Amino acid sequence: MADYGWDAERERSFGPSRDEGLVPGRAVRAERGLCDVVAETGPVRAMVLPSSGTGDRLTPCTGDWVSVRPAGPATSATVVEVLERRTAVVRSTSSRTSHAQVLASNVDTVAVAVSLADPLKLGRIERTLALAWESGATPVIVLTKADRSTDPASAASEVAEAAPGVEVLVTSATTGEGLDILTAVLSGTVVLLGPSGAGKSTLGNRLLGEDLLATGEVRGSDGKGRHTTAWRELVPLPHGGVLLDTPGLRGVGLHDADDGLEHTFAEITELARDCRFADCAHTTEPGCAVLAAVEDGRLTQRRLDSYHRLQRENTYAAARTDARLRAELERPMKQISRQVRALKQSPHFKA
Repeated sequence: MADYGWDAERERSFGPSRDEGLVPGRAVRAERGLCDVVAETGPVRAMVLPSSGTGDRLTPCTGDWVSVRPAGPATSATVVEVLERRTAVVRSTSSRTSHAQVLASNVDTVAVAVSLADPLKLGRIERTLALAWESGATPVIVLTKADRSTDPASAASEVAEAAPGVEVLVTSATTGEGLDILTAVLSGTVVLLGPSGAGKSTLGNRLLGEDLLATGEVRGSDGKGRHTTAWRELVPLPHGGVLLDTPGLRGVGLHDADDGLEHTFAEITELARDCRFADCAHTTEPGCAVLAAVEDGRLTQRRLDSYHRLQRENTYAAARTDARLRAELERPMKQISRQVRALKQSPHFKA
């Protein structure tokens, strides 16, 4: 249990549940209705009861600590409760709903994998970093496939400018470059995030010291990888801690990521303190310190545009669950619609 992160604090809080005959365990793989759990007595295949409407707390995901009722003579082992999550990597679902998807829980380090074999997509890196910072874990950017880059140092410098406060490591699973430093940096429960083809599973196998994670070739037609990891699963690392490999993320939607965006765009947050207006939107306002920084070259326009884009997305995601905020966002569109209708009804209107 200690190898998977169980500690004295969790033991103290779990104490009363032992009196009820329950045992703690960690979900190393979660499927619909079933959960593979590492418990004190060994691995357990436990049933997950349908949610009773209290939401995600009763739906375990990989990385969750859970309380388990052991199997009896005529009953299967059952997950009774999902214990409090210290951290959680959460993204918005691709559907137009207010639902969120927990990708991993109780994570200490989020390793954002970025392939140097492909053109850098700084906007996607910033989006993933916002997700990582919001989780409560520590993000690290891992630039993979350095052996296939003509200038990895320059690429690392470019990424570092888009990731203030985040360590950026250049690695190659082929040559072994940077793996010693990466091993020293990673701690606790480590989750690998990134698109298919970023080299997450190959990198994970190097960290594990053996080929436990499935890998696949990248398509030559579009440079994209195939989903070789079909599910999220915890695997112990030889140097301590556990690794959580994830399927490639085609989409990274933000969900209630205000703090994550503040960390990701830390320099904009800092500049905004000197704006004339406390509610400055950094668009056309006079006395805007952020716009002044763009004008004198301290901040790039690309960086500010990315900030605005992700802020808008995060606001609209929040509006899906906040009726008042949704009404405020819809009010300008309704006013425009009324004006258009009034114009069309005017006797002077010509189609």
